[in-house]
Amino acid sequence: MESHDMHENEVSERIIGAAIEVHKFYGPGLIEQVYEEALCHEFSLRGLRFERQKQVSIFYKGVKLGVPLRLDLIVEELVIVDLKAKEEVNAFDRAKLLSYLRLSDLRLGLIINFHEVVLKAGIARVVNGLKSSPPEPGSFRI
Repeated sequence: MESHDMHENEVSERIIGAAIEVHKFYGPGLIEQVYEEALCHEFSLRGLRFERQKQVSIFYKGVKLGVPLRLDLIVEELVIVDLKAKEEVNAFDRAKLLSYLRLSDLRLGLIINFHEVVLKAGIARVVNGLKSSPPEPGSFRI
């Protein structure tokens, strides 16, 4: 299956697999930029398309604001990945990612906190109107 035909949940699984590989190699304790660099390399090895430190314009009532969003990673033009290397992911981190999803008109984001001993405990899914599976062929999305 070509990568551009994937659904958000499939992309999410592949992102998590890549993140687990990076975490197995380094473990917790490094700075966020190291994990970002390694994760991007792992995405490349796995054939995942991504954009790094992507700037997204913000508009207010038809006016483009001077300060864009800066997203850590967008994978396959479908999933925002917000990387962390800190003690705990909190409600503010989740709310911020939900705002990024809404402003980017995307439906799925992942917060990946590499500071956890077991990476699975550091992964949070944030959804913006995403259903759990892709639509049936011939159906349409609302």
